Amino acid sequence: MKAHVMFAIAVPLFLGACSNPHTPAGYVGYVTKTPVFLKAHFYEVQVGPASTGMGWMLNVRNYSITPFDIDQTFEGDSAVLCKDNLKISFAVHVVMRLNPDMVRSFVERFESDVSNQDPVVSSFNEYFQEPLRTYARDAIQKYTAFDIKENIDTISKEIADRVAQRAESTPFIISTLVVGNIQYPPQVAEAVARKMAATQVLQQTQIEIETEKAKAQKRVVEARGIADAMEIVKNQLTPLYIQHEAIQAQEKMVGSPNHTEVYIPVGPLGVPLVNAQDIGRKE
Repeated sequence: MKAHVMFAIAVPLFLGACSNPHTPAGYVGYVTKTPVFLKAHFYEVQVGPASTGMGWMLNVRNYSITPFDIDQTFEGDSAVLCKDNLKISFAVHVVMRLNPDMVRSFVERFESDVSNQDPVVSSFNEYFQEPLRTYARDAIQKYTAFDIKENIDTISKEIADRVAQRAESTPFIISTLVVGNIQYPPQVAEAVARKMAATQVLQQTQIEIETEKAKAQKRVVEARGIADAMEIVKNQLTPLYIQHEAIQAQEKMVGSPNHTEVYIPVGPLGVPLVNAQDIGRKE
């Protein structure tokens, strides 16, 4: 009788301790097993969507392996002094994710306990935040305020390379890292605006100069064309050619019904001789 009672009590207790831990898609589960009166220990890792199947005293903690966007801002007291001792505000934008093949290493070596954040994000910040700020300061301090934007790709690459080097052998995969949202102090912003305005004026002046040069070249070409045409006409206007053209014009006039044709003598210079007489002859 007692054995039956004990069995009746043990079976519900055993079944109550059984579970089927589930990991959804986009997550990796760190499964542990907790025997009675013993410390929980690692059981297995499962990549979602998956479940362990019914097991005794099994539990799972699921971690997202989708990319996270993390921004580290440098502003206010955190702004960085550039090479010419001006404070520059900016942000470093990082896209990272958890390596699904290193979830056990993440849980046992890197996970931080921050209840109000995703454990992957909080662990990344704890491991990378201060080194990242150091890398960013080192990169920005090499340039003057005016040179930072022109070298933003170089700065981003330098920081990304150092972060990637630190991420080696860790469960964090860095997809991209870029520096942006650069804010200058007011005096620098005004100087940049003046420089941009001066550059625009210079560019407009250069365009006008090039336009005038093009017009001048066009006028030179036209003048050369006119000069060449005049030279051709000049070479063709011989006395015989002019006489021939005059005769052709007279023939056309003769065939016209409405015309009056008057012939008058002309002198050697082509001046009409009207009432001409030899004034040198004496009566």
